Amino acid sequence: MNDTSVPGNRKVLVTGASGFVGQALCKEMLRQGYQVRAAVRSPGQLPAGMESVTVGAIDGGTDWTDALQGVDTVIHLAARVHVMKDTAVDPLAEFLKVNLYGTSNLAQQAARAGVKRLVYVSSVKVNGERTLPIPTLSPSPSPFEGEGKSVFSESDEPNPQDPYAISKWRAEQDLQRIAQETGLEVVIVRPPLVYGPGVKGNLISLLAAIDRGIPLPLAGANNARSLVYVGNLADALIACATHPAAAGQTYLVSDGDDVSTAMLVEKIARALGRNSRAFYFPPGLLRAVATLLGRAEQIDRLFGSLRVSDEKLRRELDWSPPYTLEQGLRETAEWYRSRHLR
Repeated sequence: MNDTSVPGNRKVLVTGASGFVGQALCKEMLRQGYQVRAAVRSPGQLPAGMESVTVGAIDGGTDWTDALQGVDTVIHLAARVHVMKDTAVDPLAEFLKVNLYGTSNLAQQAARAGVKRLVYVSSVKVNGERTLPIPTLSPSPSPFEGEGKSVFSESDEPNPQDPYAISKWRAEQDLQRIAQETGLEVVIVRPPLVYGPGVKGNLISLLAAIDRGIPLPLAGANNARSLVYVGNLADALIACATHPAAAGQTYLVSDGDDVSTAMLVEKIARALGRNSRAFYFPPGLLRAVATLLGRAEQIDRLFGSLRVSDEKLRRELDWSPPYTLEQGLRETAEWYRSRHLR
């Protein structure tokens, strides 16, 4: 029998391998010498040296037989992700189809196939949407109320508040049930906002605005947010897939350097070689205007706090992020500039 403590003897199935996090994870695992098999919905661009299996849509009926053959570990990234202004008639049902039933089906088939461990990438949104502002950073009353905690940890009572978060929490619960019934080792990872080369969504919009010199009313955003660079997340996922102490555990992960939105704008501008044009606008008034325009959620994300403690991950797995926030932002900026040259 192969010794799976040796990277070259461990075959890892990565679902969602063609996505933002998946590509970074696969590249890092290949660099470290692991055998990596990519599970994708349809053939696409993947790092060189990878085996791939097309599994089609992921739900309760997906057949994972070929993908799981000879696999020791599964890292499950594929999901229906949170989107602004979801147009689905029943968003929760759509999220559950992929994130709950698709995950449970994969775990059950993995256990039957003899897979030892499944690492599930969940979300910090299972903990909640916001934490309380830090008094030293936000001395004045904030219109962006938190949820009674200054920092999230794994011991918190889950408080998912939207269909995406609810689907992730229910998947976590079902995985724990399957682990108890089958002996499959389950590790759950809840990342906050992930950034890095290939990022999409609000962060790419922020990068573009700063690069174009657009004035932003964010100088008054004295909040505190935890972020995780995609290279740090990939490294943490590998630790969770391989470290004996990770079995059965849930972990939060971050860069370990919380930052206000105002500070983030300054750091991104520096990484892009631009001058920050952020200016002060009363946060309460800005939120009131945003509410009238139907954009309160976006403002809440920019001005609200969301801090996580990854002390458990660092202590139990002897893990530390290989990249600093500045290094991660520099890599992100270089990627952005290489694709958006004027």
